[in-house]
Amino acid sequence: MNKKIPSLALLPLALSAALILGCGPKTAQPSLIDQPQQQQLVDLNERANQLFEQIFNERVQRSPILQTSLGIKDDYDKWQDLSDQAFKAELAMTHQHLALLEAIDSKALDAQTQLSYQLMHKQLSETLEDARWRLYSYPVNQMFGVHSQVASVLINQHRISDVNDAKAYIARLNAVPLLFRQLQQQLTARAEIGVIVPQFVFPHLRSASENIIQGAPFDEQADSTLLADFKGKVAQLGLSDVEQKLLIDEATVALLTSVGPAYRQFLGYLEQLEQQADTVDGVWRFQDGDAFYQHRLTRMTTTDMTASQIHQLGLDEVARIHTEMQAIMQQVSFEGTLQEFFVFMRETPQFYYPDTAEGRAEYLTAATAIIDHMRTRLDELFLVKPKADMIVQAVEPFREQSAGKAFYQRPSMDGSRPGVYYANLYRMSDMPKYQMEALAYHEGIPGHHMQLAIAQELEGIPKFRRFGGATAYIEGWGLYSELLPKEIGLYEDPYSNFGRLAMELWRAARLVVDSGLHAKKWSREQAIQYLLDNTPNPAGDASKAIERYIVMPGQATAYTVGMIKILELRQRAKTALGDNFDIREFHQVVLQNGAVPLDILEQLVTAYINERQPQDAS
Repeated sequence: MNKKIPSLALLPLALSAALILGCGPKTAQPSLIDQPQQQQLVDLNERANQLFEQIFNERVQRSPILQTSLGIKDDYDKWQDLSDQAFKAELAMTHQHLALLEAIDSKALDAQTQLSYQLMHKQLSETLEDARWRLYSYPVNQMFGVHSQVASVLINQHRISDVNDAKAYIARLNAVPLLFRQLQQQLTARAEIGVIVPQFVFPHLRSASENIIQGAPFDEQADSTLLADFKGKVAQLGLSDVEQKLLIDEATVALLTSVGPAYRQFLGYLEQLEQQADTVDGVWRFQDGDAFYQHRLTRMTTTDMTASQIHQLGLDEVARIHTEMQAIMQQVSFEGTLQEFFVFMRETPQFYYPDTAEGRAEYLTAATAIIDHMRTRLDELFLVKPKADMIVQAVEPFREQSAGKAFYQRPSMDGSRPGVYYANLYRMSDMPKYQMEALAYHEGIPGHHMQLAIAQELEGIPKFRRFGGATAYIEGWGLYSELLPKEIGLYEDPYSNFGRLAMELWRAARLVVDSGLHAKKWSREQAIQYLLDNTPNPAGDASKAIERYIVMPGQATAYTVGMIKILELRQRAKTALGDNFDIREFHQVVLQNGAVPLDILEQLVTAYINERQPQDAS
């Protein structure tokens, strides 16, 4: 197959240690290695990097959805293979990759290649360890899943540039029945060991699925979301009326004979599955549930923190942020308790755009303006900026009811598709004006777009580091990016600064409720009430958030843990370097190696400090 990922052999060799701020030698030393030995070392580094590339490529080759997200069209007509056979093959491939990796003498590699080796070894080892918990997941839920992925991939990522792309789109429509049969097999395997989403999820699953098969050609209404998308994309190809009609007719038949029946059959299966579901929400209810939750915490935070430690950290952070919020209450001359201030912020109309098409358009315009202004300040904080563009967009109607408050989609590998900050404007009362700044910074610039786009544009490091990464780093950077603009004078409106604190508070409260739900046996209602009592967010926000934490155990703990580590490392560098500290250099150290685990990030920052620290005159 003609893979469109270039071989790493065509890319620059791995960066030398001196190019990693803080990882270079103190002074240049004359080489004590003869030429043949030097060549052997160069060859070894090349061989290691070629292996990293091979491993990445082989994993991409097995994932049509990952290919599409990267802008690769090799398996543009296919979906993921969800079968047990595919999983076993993936596991066998991982064993093989690990054996190939361990055949390399890592101690003989240069600093950057050694780092890549360490990260790849960790990734492969963890993949094998994770196999134990393969069935401890919810392949469909209100946040994401195959049922909504079909439409979101086709609409947002499947670009149609020619007739072949259109044919691939139609092929994917016709492949939906097989995809859903495999999905049903996976859901049944989980149900047999008691892993079923709680009852509250099922109405969301039905709603999202029904939305996709509403409209023409399924009924007499306006075009369904998929038919409208296909027609719009094909119309841009400049084909003759006859060619265009043939393609649209083919897509229509695929929708009627493949997509519609697959979704209706899936809806029937959900009715049966719902009868087996219960109202207990935490993963503690599973066999070995406590061990599974600790595994999730370890993966999400890249630390060894226990559920009890996570819970206590959350309580401490909530108390600290409440104190900072009380200072803002005094600044705006609000008389009353903090909880009364929360109600004021929650219920006062001045803090919300109208729940109309005009109000939604105003929100998107204002969010774009915030990001555009932040672009003008980046030179104060960063040495490198992303090349890929980004846009602000509302979450599409077919998934807005169940999707999260906001999220980011990275640009395609070649930069032809921009990064997207999605704002969920389904209910404008859930999107207050005073949180707009922090939300835009987190999802856009200097947050996820800055970090993820820069990571995938890095040169001289393997692609698995450019396109993967640790959740604690990625979300920790996002939360850190909410604070960063305040340090250069933004958040001039005290209410907007309150919004920043409200979002930081939200992430701190997550530590409490996530561990409460999954380790301390809290009910869904108890967790929702905690958020209502301790944050200014509306009831809709609180219930949607708790439902998210239930189906994604541990993920919500990554944000605060990651941000605290970045701030701790920054303060350590400031203290050690004094006048030699440069915030731009620090950010370069953090960003230039991809989304590494927090312990690796600490090693990189420590090396940077040692490199920049003034040496003893003696």
